[in-house]
Amino acid sequence: MPSLPVEVLLGLYLGLLTGIVPAFVAGSLGFLVRYFTGVTLPGFGVVVLALSIASVQGGLLGLVEPTIAQSPRLLVAVLVVLMLALYAHNQGDKLGAELPRRLSLTSLRQRTLSADVVELVGSVGQVTVRPTGEIHDMEGYPPLSADLRRTLKAGSWRLPADLPLSELEARLEERLRTDHDLADVAVAIDERARATITAAPPSGGLSRRVPAGRRAVSLTTLVPTGLASGDAVSVRAGDRSIGGTVVSARTESDADRDVDSTASADAVATDGGADSEPVPSANPHAATAGGSGRVTIAVSRRDVKPILEADSPRLVVRSRGTSREFEALSLVKREGYAIRRLTVGPAGATDETIAGTDVTVLAVRRQGSETGERRHGWVFAPGIERRLEAGDEAFVAGPDDAVEAFAEAIAQ
Repeated sequence: MPSLPVEVLLGLYLGLLTGIVPAFVAGSLGFLVRYFTGVTLPGFGVVVLALSIASVQGGLLGLVEPTIAQSPRLLVAVLVVLMLALYAHNQGDKLGAELPRRLSLTSLRQRTLSADVVELVGSVGQVTVRPTGEIHDMEGYPPLSADLRRTLKAGSWRLPADLPLSELEARLEERLRTDHDLADVAVAIDERARATITAAPPSGGLSRRVPAGRRAVSLTTLVPTGLASGDAVSVRAGDRSIGGTVVSARTESDADRDVDSTASADAVATDGGADSEPVPSANPHAATAGGSGRVTIAVSRRDVKPILEADSPRLVVRSRGTSREFEALSLVKREGYAIRRLTVGPAGATDETIAGTDVTVLAVRRQGSETGERRHGWVFAPGIERRLEAGDEAFVAGPDDAVEAFAEAIAQ
């Protein structure tokens, strides 16, 4: 007869061999019973079920023999089977209790941030999003430069904390595309405000900023302070005044500022010969410091020759006027109304709910598909032909009390 340690090892082997199927059955039953009924399967029933399955499986495998039944290895095998079954049942029961009853792709896309990462600034919640891991290259595009990759990895961005993760991802993508002039970017943010960034480097930055049917012309002139890409300007060439849009601007003061920054960065590394961190390239959309410099503007084809033939062209910045959107918002607030962005709850909002309040629905963004993609597709009122449904987003206007009551009514 083998020694006791050998019998224990054989018992562990037999228990693991015959305990896989009982553990799987116990875990599955524990999950199904807890998920659909909310009741925990009794442990005694799990023990009886596991022993029954193990005995049938042991008989089929030829493990139930007189020599095995009378040896200590059978007791060890039974204990291992019971431990596996009870552990699997506990995990299945826990999963059935924690898993949401109504799980859809829409609810997954509308996940929000964890409360631990939200920072309160006054009465508004904000979150600082930071990249995690490496900055990935986007397939089909050239790899990112080392400076740009280092800048993105060390960056942090503050965003509103009351938005779903899908909206936060869209806003961060737009900010990265604007700040760094990226050709394309994709961002995934988790509940801890950690962003996984996949980006493509700028590709044809100048040509992409020139509108269709226009030509880019560079001229040396006195550049006004604060001039930036996108400003509307007029070029005074002799007796003519030619209108255009600034594509890029660079002055001598900007070049001196970049040289000073590089020199100060190089002066830091003097104690060990370590290389200093290279300074990222300047933002092409940043405002100039003013002074003599070169400006590239987008003009029509017929205006290219007069600008190039001008001896000393002068640059004049044109006013774009006041934004009509801000004027409309100020008028609404002046009348004592509040504008809020709301998300309709699971019950939706009937016509009676809207008609019973002093709230006006300004715009609605419908739930486009099961993926919850709602970055586009605003429907402006009037003209809303159906009731507000669960998951729809709406801009509403009205008195503060009425808007609060309406928000509570549709959130249910």
